[in-house]
Parts: sequence; C-alpha cells; structure tokens
Amino acid sequence: MRFSEVARRRWSCRAFLPDPVPDDVIAEMFATAQRTASWCNTQPWRVYLTSGEATAHFAETLTEHARANGKVSDLGMPDGYTGVHRDRRRETGHALYASLGIEKHDWDAREEQRMRNFAFFGAPHVAVITTDRDQGVYGAVDCGGYVANLMNAATELGVATVAQASVAMHADHVRAHFALPDDRLVVCAVSFGYADTAHPVNRFRTTRADVTDVVVVVDRAPTATLPG
Repeated sequence: MRFSEVARRRWSCRAFLPDPVPDDVIAEMFATAQRTASWCNTQPWRVYLTSGEATAHFAETLTEHARANGKVSDLGMPDGYTGVHRDRRRETGHALYASLGIEKHDWDAREEQRMRNFAFFGAPHVAVITTDRDQGVYGAVDCGGYVANLMNAATELGVATVAQASVAMHADHVRAHFALPDDRLVVCAVSFGYADTAHPVNRFRTTRADVTDVVVVVDRAPTATLPG
C-alpha cells in the first residue's frame, strides 16, 4: 500500500480476536518503527512487549489495580478539554457508545466498557512505550512519532492496533509490574492483534478536521516595525 492509503486505513480497534500475530510479522512491525526520526537521533523509546499468558497476566493485574485506585501518570494529564478539543472528544465518545447501544445515562455499561481498556480489548499483544526521563517533553514527542509509525507498520501488515493512554494513567502499576528502572517514564501502550470485525464496536470510525482548519499558510513575511 502507498503510505497515504495506510494512513487512511488505520483505525483504533476495540475488540480483538485471540489469535496471536506471528513472530516474523511482529519483528517487521518493530523494525519499521525503529526507523522513526528523533531529537538528535536519541531514540528515547524503550518498549516492553507482552504476548499470550504474559498479556493475560498483565490485563488481570492492571484491571484489578484500576478498579481500586485513582490515576497516576508519569507525564501528567490534560488540564481540561475546551472548545473544539472538547467537541471532538465528545463526538468520539458518543460514536463509541452508540456503536455498542449504550445509552447516555447507563453508567454501569459505560464503566464496564471503560474497564475493557485495562484488558486491552482482548488483544493478544501489548507494547508499553516508555521514554527516557532526562529527555523531557522532546523524548515524549519522539515516542509519539514512534507510536504512529508502529501502528502504520502494523496496518500495512494487516494487524489491528489501538494506542492506549489509559494504561499510562496507571503508571505506578505499570512501573511495578515491569520493574521499570527509575530513568523510564510510561508514555502509553499499543495493543495489537487481529480485529474481531463482527464486533459492533469496530464498525465506527472517528472523523478528522479539514486540513484548512489546522494548517495556517503564511504566504508573506510579516512587516517589520522599526523602533523610533
């Protein structure tokens, strides 16, 4: 596929089949992602990858932890959602719950769906992406590029993915579970496998803003104001 087609086809899968992805396909995904550009070529990402029973154990312990504990994030959480960002977030949430037939005030069903984040929506593989603490915001930005390339590489190979900030919202458990060294910060997770295309949650797609809404074209130099 052309890159433009890969970008259009990638979507966030929220129901996976249990079938594992072959080792050679996984190796190709991560080899492609390793070509990601980074600040001064620091390549700050380090990935903790689980499969099979290791994924199941991680899901069990993370779900138990999330039910009993509040959020703890290494990178901090958004201060809030306002304006167009709030609108986009709400649109996605409404589409997600509508695909599942969950009513607006059915809080029990909404909570049950939220908890599926911590079981990785049934994915057989999870990649926890961490960054180097000393690289600060630039390291996290570089890891974002790595995550995008990993998901696009998976799409090209017919593998479904979902990037999960929800996992990083319990960084304290992730850190303990993988015995992360102090110099690593949890950025997010990418759960992956083969999509359960019969599941209704996989039938909706998020929208994208028009390019003209986000790209500001500056076609002339600003007029300088001289002192005096």
